[in-house]
Amino acid sequence: MKLELYDTTLRDGAQMEGMSLSVEDKLKIARKLDELGVQYIEGGWPGSNPKDAEFFVRAQSLNLQNARLAAFGSTRKAGGETESDANLRALLDARTPVVTLVGKTSDMHVRDVLETSLEENLAMIADSVRFMKQNGRTVFFDAEHFFDGYMSDASYAVRCLKAAASAGADCLVLCDTNGGMLTHELIDVLRAVKAQVDAPLGIHTHNDADLAVANSLAAVQEGVRQVQACVNGYGERCGNANLTSIIADLKLKMGIDVISDEQLAMLTDVSHYISEVVNMVPNPYQPYVGTSAFTHKGGLHVAAVLKTDASYQHVPPEAVGNQRRMLVSELGGSRGVQQKLKELGVEFDLSRDEARDLQETVNEQESKGYQYEGAEASFEMLVRRLQPGYTPPFELDDFWIVERRAAADANHDREMQAEAMAKVRVEGTQRQTAAEGNGPVNALDAAVRKALVEFFPTIYAVKLVDFKVRIIDSAAGTSAAVRVLIESTDGGHFWTTVGASTDIIEASWLALADSLEYFLVKRAGYVPG
Repeated sequence: MKLELYDTTLRDGAQMEGMSLSVEDKLKIARKLDELGVQYIEGGWPGSNPKDAEFFVRAQSLNLQNARLAAFGSTRKAGGETESDANLRALLDARTPVVTLVGKTSDMHVRDVLETSLEENLAMIADSVRFMKQNGRTVFFDAEHFFDGYMSDASYAVRCLKAAASAGADCLVLCDTNGGMLTHELIDVLRAVKAQVDAPLGIHTHNDADLAVANSLAAVQEGVRQVQACVNGYGERCGNANLTSIIADLKLKMGIDVISDEQLAMLTDVSHYISEVVNMVPNPYQPYVGTSAFTHKGGLHVAAVLKTDASYQHVPPEAVGNQRRMLVSELGGSRGVQQKLKELGVEFDLSRDEARDLQETVNEQESKGYQYEGAEASFEMLVRRLQPGYTPPFELDDFWIVERRAAADANHDREMQAEAMAKVRVEGTQRQTAAEGNGPVNALDAAVRKALVEFFPTIYAVKLVDFKVRIIDSAAGTSAAVRVLIESTDGGHFWTTVGASTDIIEASWLALADSLEYFLVKRAGYVPG
């Protein structure tokens, strides 16, 4: 049978600490998952909260092209009836073609959590599956805690599967709910189950032992027909199996066409899009889709990759919609510098000797605390300033900053206030300005822009969106050098600059000056000289 992908980001993934999805968020993610080509999208638990109930109402207008929507819920309550069970009625009201029922398959959970008998739990499973089948639904049975249950009482765990299968379940999904199974143990259990149960199987793993992806792929090799997982490995505790990695592994390593090549090329975009929607910072080191997944820093690595892509890359980055990156550092070598200039689209054609000189300059700057790996705009400005005939659009001749603690207001609150005065020179003309800010860097930024706006009216388009300070040598205490990274945007383009000094104000100014100069040269049309 064809292997099917079942995404549970909107339900299981949303249980991740710090994640809260609105109905609109869930609808956006569902559309993107459909574009990616997954076969099933689990929308949530309609009987658990009003937000999920609203999602299923609005989801009727999604017009999915590739995926079928699933609603998730538990088997009937112990001692109850299916017809009157509120959870089962909510599942029907969700009007999804697929229903995923979760049921206990661990004897310990039946006795100590559900507080019912083993026989009643079997009836709960069979009754609930049968009820949903009678109402025309495709039914997947999520065998919760199956592997732990199998280790505790293998016979009973298998009886739970058979109860669901005999009632008509379309797939029995074996869940490593606690995420602690080792791969060889999981394989042994799967083989034992296949010998006793004649029904399609699925796999649902958690990552508490850092084996969720490996266990899912091992299950595929053992013949499961469905893999449940979450985009970017989101989920409770240590997360679920990472659907993003699983898709790439299945397609590129195992030759299983779970999605098309065109959809695979969307993988990085989908991963980052969903990270943005759920308001989680993308993991740069995530396999396949992370910004560092195909990034090269060491000089030998860079030189080899420039000759043969496969020398230090296990797959072509373009296959998953990612791209190769070369980092500029003291480890990179002159060829890495030249390649980085090409990536940045900088028009300078450096000779080998000039590239070596540039690399030596980078080494010298990094010895002072600079780091250009994440500050490509500063690296470009470094290169430009080394070119004959380059003149900067402005120079800061002098500045001074005064800070004071304001008198307490009626609420006895005190605020720090800063005032900066700056002397800025543009084409031989000096302007002296002053400005206030809520901190020294903010005040200096305001004063410099006030001086520049006469010459460069678009300077106020630059907005600072992130400001990071790193202590370079913590052992030096308060005398340690600091590195400041500033991310800026003009609304259509983002860039990052760096400054380093033992004085945090100077380090901040150096990064800020690079940002403003980069904007004027690259975005505002300033022509040096």
